[in-house]
Amino acid sequence: DLSQRQRVQRQSAEGKPDLQVILGELSAREPLFHHRELGTSREDLLKMTADDFWEIGASNACDREFVIENLLEFYKKPEPEGWSCSEFSIRELAEDLYQLNYILQQPDRRTRRTTLWRKNADAWQIVFHQGTIIA
Repeated sequence: DLSQRQRVQRQSAEGKPDLQVILGELSAREPLFHHRELGTSREDLLKMTADDFWEIGASNACDREFVIENLLEFYKKPEPEGWSCSEFSIRELAEDLYQLNYILQQPDRRTRRTTLWRKNADAWQIVFHQGTIIA
């Protein structure tokens, strides 16, 4: 069942990063911005996002500052319940740049999500995010 397993596009070239390990690291951080243990302050969010981060939502494209301001308001409310992620897949786009795709099931909708992650030193940074309603 595809919704129960993680799919990986394997790299066969020697010396490439282990995509299975990277998939595990990144899928543990999704859904994006909804793991409060990773940080909820402005400083935390600035560290998590690249300087040129942007996001495409249902109504428009949003820059880093807009997203951070909305998240700071969102974090004042209780955490949402009934969210689950499935069908993770990953591919390397360039050195230290990865595209993570997955399905997010929320109580009232289902979306396909894409996040571009960049590895900087020992930390992951979010470069881009998009969610598209599929059901």
